[in-house]
Amino acid sequence: MDWNKAIEINRAALVRIVAALVAMVGVGEGGAGPGLSVGFCRAMARLLRPAESAVRRLIVMAARGLVLKPGLVRPVRPMPQGLVFAGRRSGRVSFQLFDPRMVFSFGQASVRIARVGPSIRFFDVSPLVPLFQRPVPETPSPLPQGRLDEAAGALRLGRRLAAVKGALEDLPRQARRLLRWQIKRDKLQVPAFKSALRPGPPPGHRKKPKEEIDFVLRECHALARDALRQDTS
Repeated sequence: MDWNKAIEINRAALVRIVAALVAMVGVGEGGAGPGLSVGFCRAMARLLRPAESAVRRLIVMAARGLVLKPGLVRPVRPMPQGLVFAGRRSGRVSFQLFDPRMVFSFGQASVRIARVGPSIRFFDVSPLVPLFQRPVPETPSPLPQGRLDEAAGALRLGRRLAAVKGALEDLPRQARRLLRWQIKRDKLQVPAFKSALRPGPPPGHRKKPKEEIDFVLRECHALARDALRQDTS
């Protein structure tokens, strides 16, 4: 099996797919393009999620048989959640090396109970002036919730695109990161999980592939599983 050729073929496909997403979103130096609606960000995220999963599996293949030099493993520290900034004030985000785990809730749903009781009013210094009648100081009106959701969604989408694009541009570095991450996880007494790939289908998997990224993810997932089996054998 020519692993280098397999990695390069799938990497080229992912570079083309991510470049198309970047062009559609309009990511530049200042982040995602302005005026992106919540629906558009969600549609782009549905395409970006399988691309992120495929890149993680490319990194697993690139880390196959890799050995770190002594002294390159840093002390164990708490594992970050999601996207994190790489270094202080660097403005660069690090690609998340592990699949997000599925959360299962087996508890009973919380039920809200209506309150039954007297309605009490609080009064100001003078008992003749109720609190709700006091003059309220003028404050600038906040942005509507819809605008805040659009700004937050566009910012997060831009960071995720920048992270996956940076990971594709330097796979050897990401492979070394994954190996250091794996060594730290093995040193933990009770880790939540040890493998970067979660059991079962990868995030963004579709039973019936529709887009090019669906076929690339299926191929990368099968190759990454083979790479993991050969490393553990």
